[in-house]
Amino acid sequence: MSTRKSEIDRELIRELAGILNETNLTEIEVELNDLKVRVSRQAPAAVHAYAAPAATAAPVAAAAVAAPATSAPAASPRDSKNAVTSPMVGTAYGAPAPGAKAFIEVGQAVKEGQTLLIIEAMKTMNQIPSPRSGTVTAILFEDGRPVEFGEPLVVIE
Repeated sequence: MSTRKSEIDRELIRELAGILNETNLTEIEVELNDLKVRVSRQAPAAVHAYAAPAATAAPVAAAAVAAPATSAPAASPRDSKNAVTSPMVGTAYGAPAPGAKAFIEVGQAVKEGQTLLIIEAMKTMNQIPSPRSGTVTAILFEDGRPVEFGEPLVVIE
């Protein structure tokens, strides 16, 4: 009986690992009756290149920080089709370390693949690359503040 369960577990684990690879997730957990399986993988080493900024970090230069979400929405860039959205839930940082120069500024030209910001999720620093080349027209996140999955972060025209 335990041999059969072991075979099923391995098969399930292989399927879950395949899902992780297909979706670029870092962890997946499944519970079936009394069986609970969690499969996770570590992100590539390049993702760990930055130290976590302190909670009391000085804000990024004023030009690089968007107004709080409570400001009056005049023609909101958050609705722009050119907005780069957050691929995960976490804390957004505009610079690699407290007091360091910001990755981007409004009006700056960026190239595809260039780091726009980092999002700390589960104590891992994740670089968020530009999906296309263009000019940064708006920065919609606040440095050191939480962001949600799918939340617009930067507008690149």
